[in-house]
Amino acid sequence: MKTQPNYSESILQKRVRRFKSIKRGYYSFIILLSLYLLSIIAPLFINSQALIVKYANEKYDNGETFTDLNQNDKWDVNEPFQDLYKYYSPAFRDLIELFITPLHHEGKDFGQYTSFGSPHLGEPDYRLLKKQFEFENEGNYVIMPIYPYDPLEDMLSSLSELFDDINGNGIKDDNEKFYDSNDNGKFDTFNPPTKPGGNHIFGTDNRGRDVFARLIYGFQISITFALIVTFFAYSLGILIGGTMGYFGGKVDLFGVRIIEIFMAIPFLFLMMIIASLMRPNVVVLALILVFLTGWIGISFFIRGEFYREKAKDYVSAAISMGQSNIKIMFKHILPNALTPIITYAPFAIIGYIGTLVILDFLGFGLQPPTPSWGELISQARENLSAWHLIVTPLSAMAITLFLITFIGEAVREAFDPKTYSRLR
Repeated sequence: MKTQPNYSESILQKRVRRFKSIKRGYYSFIILLSLYLLSIIAPLFINSQALIVKYANEKYDNGETFTDLNQNDKWDVNEPFQDLYKYYSPAFRDLIELFITPLHHEGKDFGQYTSFGSPHLGEPDYRLLKKQFEFENEGNYVIMPIYPYDPLEDMLSSLSELFDDINGNGIKDDNEKFYDSNDNGKFDTFNPPTKPGGNHIFGTDNRGRDVFARLIYGFQISITFALIVTFFAYSLGILIGGTMGYFGGKVDLFGVRIIEIFMAIPFLFLMMIIASLMRPNVVVLALILVFLTGWIGISFFIRGEFYREKAKDYVSAAISMGQSNIKIMFKHILPNALTPIITYAPFAIIGYIGTLVILDFLGFGLQPPTPSWGELISQARENLSAWHLIVTPLSAMAITLFLITFIGEAVREAFDPKTYSRLR
C-alpha cells in the first residue's frame, strides 16, 4: 500500500488555499480575469472589420489558369480563365496589431461596393459588402464578428437606414429603394446620440459611435492603465521606501522631505498643463501618474515594513555572514514585507481606475476618440436627455469596482499575518 508523501505547505501555499476558499473573492477574480482576457481579443467579437472575406475579383491574376486560344503562352483579354477565390482576415490583422499599409488593390476592387458608407482606414464597409455579396449570390461572402461595430467608427452618415442614392444628392428620394432594417415599412432616420435599441444594444454617442463597443474597449483600457500604474508605482515605491527604511538616518530624513515635496505638487493643475502641451496615450499618462503621485503611498508602507523587519535576528545573521545590502534588502527583508504590498494592490487598482475616469471626464486624460468611460460620462453632461450615456458607463464602472473590492477583501483576509505567521 502506497503512502502519501509527507510535506508541509509553505505560507504562500496556505494563503493561496485560503484565498480560494473565500468564494466571493475567488469567483470575482475568475470573472474579472475572464472579462479582461475577452476584452483583449475583442476585435474578434466586436469589430467593423470582417473576420473572413472570400472574394473573386473577376479579373485575371498571375497564377490563375486560362485557356490559351491563340497559343501565345499568355492571357489575352477575351480568353476564359479560372477566377480563383482569395481570402482576407482584417479582424485577425487588427488583433495581432500588425502595422500593415492598407492593401490598395483590395480597396480598389471593393470600391464599387462602398457607396453607402465611408471605408474604415481605406477599406470598405464590410457590413454593406456582406449584404451586397448575399444579394449577388455569386459565391463571395463576408463573415462578420458577432457585434459588427467598433468603438472608433463614426457613423453620423450611416445611422439612417441604407438607401440607393441614384442621383448622388445624399437625400432619400421617393423613387429610390431603401433597406428596411426594422421592417416597419418606412424609411427611418436617426440623429445621434440614439438610445438603446435596434442594431445598437446600448445606443450611440453624440458622434454616432456604438456605446457598447466603447464600453468594452474602455474596460480594457481602464484595467490596462491601472495595471501599468500599479506595476511601475510599486516598483518605484518599493525601491525608494525600502532604501529609506533600511538605511535610515540621513537617507530617511532627506527621503521623507522629497516625498513631502511631491505630495505638495497640485496633481490636477499639473495634469491640465501637461494635457494642453501634449496628447498623452495610455502608457504616457500612466507613467506621468506614477512619477507624480503613484509611488508615494506604497513607499511609506515599505519604509515602515523595512524598519520593522531590519531589527530582527535573521537580518543580523545575514549581515554577519557578509551579505551585501542589496541581497539583504531584496532577498531577505522584502519577501517578509510583501503582505501590505499584496493586500493594498487591489484597492490601488480601484483608485487608478477612478483617477482615469475623472481625468477623462474633465478632458485632461486620454484624448478623443479613445474609448473611455469618463468621456462617455462627459457626453452625458452635454446631452441630459441621453440617459444611456451615463447609466451604462457608471454601471460598468460599478460592477468592475465591486469585483475588485471583493478580490481585495479576500486577499486581505488570506494574507493576514495573524492567520499565517512565520513564527508559528
